[in-house]
Amino acid sequence: MATPRNGKADANRSPALDNALRDHQPGAGQPGYATDLGNAGETHQDADAGTAPAGFLTDNFGHRLSDNQNSLKAGERGLTLLEDFILREKIFHFDHERIPERIVHARGSGAHGVFEVTKAIPELTRAGLFQKAGTTCPVFTRFSTVAGGAGSVDTPRDVRGFAVKFYTDEGNWDLVGNNIPVFFIQDAMKFPDLVHSVKMEADRGYPQAGSAHDTFWDFVGLMPETMHMIMWAMSDRAIPRTLRMMEGFGVHTFRLVNANGVGKFVKFHWKPVLGMESLIWDEAVKIAGADQDFHRRDLFESIAAGSFPAWDLGVQVFDEEFAAAQPYDVLDATKLIPEEDVPVEIVGRMTLNRNVDNFFAETEQVAFLPSNVIPGIDFSNDPLLQGRLFSYLDTQKSRLGTTNFHQIPINAPKCPFHNMQRDGLMQTLVPTGRANYEPNSLNEAGEDSGPRASPDTGFTSFRENGERNDPTEKVRVRAELFADHYSQAALFYHSQTENEQAHIASALVFELSKVTLEHVRVRVLSRLRNVDEDLAARVADGLAMDLPEKAPAARKPVEMKPSDALSIQKQAKSTFEGRKVGILFAEGSDKATIDKMKADVEAAGGSVFLVAQKVGGIPVKGGTLKADGKLEGSPSMLFDAVASVLMPAEAEKLAKQGAAVQWFMDAYGHCKTIAHCNGTKVILEKAGVEPDEGVVPNEKLMDVGPVRHFVREPNIRDLS
Repeated sequence: MATPRNGKADANRSPALDNALRDHQPGAGQPGYATDLGNAGETHQDADAGTAPAGFLTDNFGHRLSDNQNSLKAGERGLTLLEDFILREKIFHFDHERIPERIVHARGSGAHGVFEVTKAIPELTRAGLFQKAGTTCPVFTRFSTVAGGAGSVDTPRDVRGFAVKFYTDEGNWDLVGNNIPVFFIQDAMKFPDLVHSVKMEADRGYPQAGSAHDTFWDFVGLMPETMHMIMWAMSDRAIPRTLRMMEGFGVHTFRLVNANGVGKFVKFHWKPVLGMESLIWDEAVKIAGADQDFHRRDLFESIAAGSFPAWDLGVQVFDEEFAAAQPYDVLDATKLIPEEDVPVEIVGRMTLNRNVDNFFAETEQVAFLPSNVIPGIDFSNDPLLQGRLFSYLDTQKSRLGTTNFHQIPINAPKCPFHNMQRDGLMQTLVPTGRANYEPNSLNEAGEDSGPRASPDTGFTSFRENGERNDPTEKVRVRAELFADHYSQAALFYHSQTENEQAHIASALVFELSKVTLEHVRVRVLSRLRNVDEDLAARVADGLAMDLPEKAPAARKPVEMKPSDALSIQKQAKSTFEGRKVGILFAEGSDKATIDKMKADVEAAGGSVFLVAQKVGGIPVKGGTLKADGKLEGSPSMLFDAVASVLMPAEAEKLAKQGAAVQWFMDAYGHCKTIAHCNGTKVILEKAGVEPDEGVVPNEKLMDVGPVRHFVREPNIRDLS
C-alpha cells in the first residue's frame, strides 16, 4: 500500500487509488504545466513550458534582457523613451493582469485530485467512468463563497460553492453545486434578481459578502419560495468549520441513462470523510478578523502536509413512479429528497492530493459548465438547471475573453478532442488541413475525411425530457407542486437539535436587525409562521416586535417526518483526524508533557500548533521549544481544541494578559474542549471558564476529543 506524505497509510484506500494518488503527484511523470491534449493538435509546449534557459531573463518573446531594473532614458535624467519595448511589455502585461471576477462565487480556493469509482453502476448509467470499480480519473475542485468579491473573507454566513471537474476518457464532466442541497429560487428567470438583492446595495456599495441588509430580505419576504433555503442559510451549514468538513450537493435532479436507454432520476451528494463540522457565529466573526484566508489556508496546508481531504460521492436514484408519489416536485430546486426515503448510495471517492502551481492560471481561470456532461449523464427539466445550462457558458466567454477558453490547460480535456471549430481570439492550437467543415472529401481518394459524428457511442439526450414531438402548449407557468414553499423549510427546521434551532433563530434575529425597513421585517416574520410558530415567535421577541398575521400559503404545507441526515450535530464525528489542537506554553513548561500530547494527537490523525508569547526558542523544562505562532496572532478560534502546559508562576503572569484570558474565554464560549494543567486554573477562573464535560485535565484530552460541547451553551449565551 502506498504511503502518503504524512507517513500514514489509509487502510480504506484501494491499490488503484494509491496508484492514482502517486501518479498525480508533481514530478511523477506528469507534464509540468502544459495539459496533455491527446491528438487534438500541437500545443508547441513541452514540460518546461514558460521557462527560460537557466540564468537568463527574457521578455515574452524570448529576447534576453540586459537590464530589468531601469527604463531606457534619453540621458541620465532625461525623458523615458517610447522605444523601450521591455518597459512597454512589462507595464502592458501588468495593466491587464486582472480579468473580470465571477459575478457570484468570486472568492474561491481550488485543488487537484483523483476520483476513484468504488462501486460500478452499469445498470444505471453507460458513463464509462462508472462501468468498473477501481476506475480513476483526475479532478479539479473549486470551493467558493457566493455573495462576496474576490477580496472578501472566507468565513461569512453564506452558501459555499462546490464544483468538481472530472477529466474522464469521454470528456470533461462538471458537477457544479453547493454545500446546501436546495436553492433560493425555482426558475432561472429570478436568478439576476436574487443576486442583485444579496450583493452590495446599488446606491451605497455595501455590505460586502453579507445578506444582513434591506434589499436581500425584501426579496426574501416577497418570494416565499426562498423559505426552505433560508432555513439552511441561517443554520450552521452556512458557516462551515473548514472546506474539508462540509457536504456538497449537485442541487438539481439529473438523469442517469444506461446502455439500453433506460433513464432514472438522480441527486448527487458529496459526503466528507472527516465528517461535518461548523463554526459558531461569534467564532466566524472573530476568525474573519484574525485570518481572512482561514479556509483557503487550511485547505492548502492540509494538502501540503499530506493530510489529503476526501469526499465520498453518493447518489440518490429514483424513478418516475416514486417522483409522482411525492408531495413535492423533484424538478423543484427548492426541494430535497430525504435520505430516509431514498438512501444515498456511495459509488466513489474523491481525494484532493495536490495544490495548484499557480492560483491565477488554475483556480481563477478554471471554467465550470453544468452543460459539460458525458454519455450516460443527462439533464432534467428543472427550470433553474435549464437556465444554468446557458448562463455558465455565456459567463465564461465574458470572463475569459475568448471562445477558446477550453484550451486553457486547467479547462482542456485530457482525452483527444476533434472538431471543425477554428480561429477566434487566443487560438493556441495549430489545426492543419484545408477543410474546416464537415462533411468534406478533400483527401486524395475523394472520400470523407476528418472527424465525424458517432451515433453509437456519442452523447444522445434522454428522450423523455420533452424531446418528443408533442403538441404541448408553450406556457410561462410552474408546476402545481412548486407552490408548496413551506413543507420542506419546516422539515429542515424540525430535523435540527434544540441548539441548532436556536442558532437559526439567532441568525434570523441578527440578519433582520440589520434591516432598516420595518415592513420587510414584518413580511419575513409572517412567512416564518408558516415554517414554525415557535421559531417565528422567538425571532419576533428577539426583534422586540409583535408577531404579525400569518402570510397566506399558496399551497397548504404537509407534515414531513424529520430527517437526522439534515442535522450537522446528529451526524457529528468524534475524531482527531483532520483536526488541529492549539497548545499554550511559556518559559519553564514541561517539554516532555508537550511532546507526549503532540505525539498522541498526531498518532490519532490530528495536528498540533504550539502557541506562546514569543515565537523564538523559549527555555522550557527539558530544553528549548519554538512556538508555531504568537499568542496575540493565534486566537483559539483557529483550533478545534485547546490545551495548556504552564508553570504556576507563568500562569499568574499570563492571567494579567488580556490575550491569554481571551484565548480561553473564546474557547469556552465556542464550546470547545479545553485541556489544562493545574497551573492554568488561575487563568480559567479569570476567563469565567466553569468545569464541565469539556473542561478536563491534559491527560483526558485524548478521551474527550476535539468535539463541541453544546451542553455548555445555555450557560454562556441567550438561546431563548
